[in-house]
Amino acid sequence: MNMTLNRRTFLKQTSLLAASLHMALGEASAAAPKSIILRSSWQTVNIGDIGHTPGVLALLDKYLPDVEVRLWPSSVSNGVEELMRRRFPKVAIIKSQSEIAAAFKECAFLLHGSGPSLVARKDVERWHKETGKPYGIYGITFPGVYSPDPKASVTANPLDIELLTNARFALFRDSISLDFAKKNGVKCPIMEFCPDGAFAVDLRNEEAATQFLKTHGLEEGKFMCVIPRTRFTPYWEIPAKKTPFDEQRHLRNEAMKEHDNAPLRQAIIEVVRQTFMKILICPEDETHVKLGKEILYDKLPDDVKQKVVWRDKYWLTDEAVSTYVRSAGLFGLEMHSPIMCIGNGIPAIVGRFFEQTSKGVMWRDIGLGDWLFDMDNEQDVARYVPTVLAMAKNPKAAKAKAAKGKKYVEQRQRETMNLLKENLKV
Repeated sequence: MNMTLNRRTFLKQTSLLAASLHMALGEASAAAPKSIILRSSWQTVNIGDIGHTPGVLALLDKYLPDVEVRLWPSSVSNGVEELMRRRFPKVAIIKSQSEIAAAFKECAFLLHGSGPSLVARKDVERWHKETGKPYGIYGITFPGVYSPDPKASVTANPLDIELLTNARFALFRDSISLDFAKKNGVKCPIMEFCPDGAFAVDLRNEEAATQFLKTHGLEEGKFMCVIPRTRFTPYWEIPAKKTPFDEQRHLRNEAMKEHDNAPLRQAIIEVVRQTFMKILICPEDETHVKLGKEILYDKLPDDVKQKVVWRDKYWLTDEAVSTYVRSAGLFGLEMHSPIMCIGNGIPAIVGRFFEQTSKGVMWRDIGLGDWLFDMDNEQDVARYVPTVLAMAKNPKAAKAKAAKGKKYVEQRQRETMNLLKENLKV
C-alpha cells in the first residue's frame, strides 16, 4: 500500500516537476530577446544620410521594443555617434571585426536600412553566405545609378538582383524603384513601397534650436526654411570626403545653378513682400552653407534681406529637426529635410532634376504630388513660386495637407514593421 502511494506520489510529483520545468524553459525561451543587425549609417556630411538610421531605429524601438538592435555603420563620425547614443542608449554600435563576427553568430536577422541604393550589398552577401540567416531590405532606391544620357537604358547589378530575390522582403522607397525591380527579374516574395526611414526621425536639440531662433529674431510659425542645391553634390569641397575634383560635374553645376535656384530666390522675395513670414536659408549638407549665401542671400534685394537669415554653419540632424518643427514649412531642392518635415507634420515642397535618383517620386507615392517639382520641366518651374506663396499665405491648409501625407506614411511604417516582426516571429 505504501509502495503504491509512494509510487503514485512519485509519478505525480515527477509530472508536476516536468510540467513546471517545461513551462519555465518555455517562458525563458519566450523571454529571450531576438537580436538583429541594422546595416545603415552611410555618411555624416548630410543630415539626411544621418537621418536614415535614427529613423529606422525609432521605428524598431516603437514597434519591436523587445528586440535587441545592433547598428553596423559605415560612419558615425562628426558627432553622430554621440547623437545616436543619446537617443538610443541600448543600441550597440558595431565597430570591430570581432564585434561583426559576434553579431553574425548571435543575431537572427540583418536589416539593410534606407539608402540611395543597395549600399551595403557586399555586407548583405557576406551575411547570406556565412550565416544562411534571413535578411530584409528596408526602403531603398533601386538601382540608384545615374547615367549622363537620359535616353540610355539603366541596368541593375546582377548581385543586387540575386540578393533582393533571396531577401525575406525587399521594400523600396519610391514606386519607380519597385517597378524597376519587378521588371528586371527580382523575385522576392514580398516587394512593396516603404517610406524612407528618415520620416520617423524624432531627434531633438531644443536648446540649440531655440537659442538660434531667438538670436536671429525668428518666431515659431512665422518663418519658412529654404535649402538650395547644385545638380551634383560637390563632395570635393568637403575636406573629410577626400573626393577628387570632378570638372565635368562642376561645369554642369555652374551651368544650371542659376536656373535651378532662381525660383527659390524669387519665392523668398514674394513670401517676404506678401506675407508676415521671414525666411531661414539653411543647409542639408555642408556644401549648402556657402551656396546659400552665394546663390540666394547675396542676390536678394535689400528690403528682402532684412527678413532673411542665412545660417553660416552646418548642423546636425537633431538641431535641424528642432528648427523645422518650429517653422511654417520648407521648400528647396533637397529631399531629406522635406522628409523629416512631413514626418513631423510640417509642410514641405520638393524640387528635383534629372541628375538625382527617382526617390523624389515618393512625394507622389504618399499623396503630395502637388508639392513635387521637376526643375527640368518649365511648366513645373512656372508654378513653383505660386505654390510656395500659397503655403506661406495659408499655413493652416498646408499643415492639413502635410498631416494627410504623414498619416499614410505612418500606416506604411506600421505595416512594414509588422513584416519584420513576422519574420522574427516575435
